[in-house]
Amino acid sequence: MNEFSISPQQKRENEDPHENANPVPWYLLILVGLMCAFGVLYIAFSHINTPSEWGDGRVEAELSAGGKASAGGAVDAAAIYASRCAACHQANGAGLPGVFPPLAGSEWVNGKDNTLGAILLHGVTGPLTVKGTAYNGAMPAFKDQLNDAEIAAVASYVRTQWGNRSEALTPDSIAELRKASQGRTEPLKGDAELAGLQ
Repeated sequence: MNEFSISPQQKRENEDPHENANPVPWYLLILVGLMCAFGVLYIAFSHINTPSEWGDGRVEAELSAGGKASAGGAVDAAAIYASRCAACHQANGAGLPGVFPPLAGSEWVNGKDNTLGAILLHGVTGPLTVKGTAYNGAMPAFKDQLNDAEIAAVASYVRTQWGNRSEALTPDSIAELRKASQGRTEPLKGDAELAGLQ
């Protein structure tokens, strides 16, 4: 038998596939070209020199009407909430289940005004029960970041949104609370301490 003879079984087989020199489809070449052109234009028109610290780190002047909050101008409470609170408590005040408590319908928000004022000034840490659900996290203090008018404005905003119908807080009440607790250096201890403020 010839060394190179082809058996009947081999004759039934198809040839192995080969890509050879098949051209790339024209529509794929156009798509890749358009994507490259978009990338070049995007980079060319991007403001790459924008300082990274700008982010959402707005200052009082940007959150105040005309930048005069400390001089009696109106404070944009919604902007303060969006920049300082919404990341955890969400734009709709519903919080994140099991992680961040809701502000909508919260007994702490709708309780005594001093309770919410103290929470905003000093923050909270440890176990906290909101609407029957236990949370165990930490909320930062805003006493060094926001002035009395800003804290009163955001507290009033929270107490009147998402179905909450509580009275607004005044800058004077926050100033009194700040003065009365000026020696405090640590956050409120969740349920254990807040229960006494209700």
